[in-house]
Amino acid sequence: MRTVKDVEAYLGRMSRHFEAVEAQPGTFVVQSSPNLPPIAVRVDPPLVVLRAHVGDLAAVDHVALLRRLLTLNARSLVHASYGLDEHRIVLSCALELENLDYNELEAALEEIEMALSAQVPELSKLAKES
Repeated sequence: MRTVKDVEAYLGRMSRHFEAVEAQPGTFVVQSSPNLPPIAVRVDPPLVVLRAHVGDLAAVDHVALLRRLLTLNARSLVHASYGLDEHRIVLSCALELENLDYNELEAALEEIEMALSAQVPELSKLAKES
């Protein structure tokens, strides 16, 4: 069975800049690029949850934005998916801790980073237009 220490070792092995969140044991903040939002990695057995805050929604009609999020979920993402948390757009992924391996965690982080860099500018524009 994998533990928080395994996840921390995987992040270190990836040579990623990350910090442990002291107030929340088992939580790490991974910063990939200065222009992208950080990715939170939370070890909460039996899962490892990765999550990035993409942007906020205004209190107006979001049909075009929501349609685009669902399309990206279906066509562009394998591990992760977009969702809404109250008025926030989030990109998240959940992996099983028990048999988590280095390659699986790396693939999930890379998918989130790719989505953030390629899709967030378009989503931000749609969120402002909604």
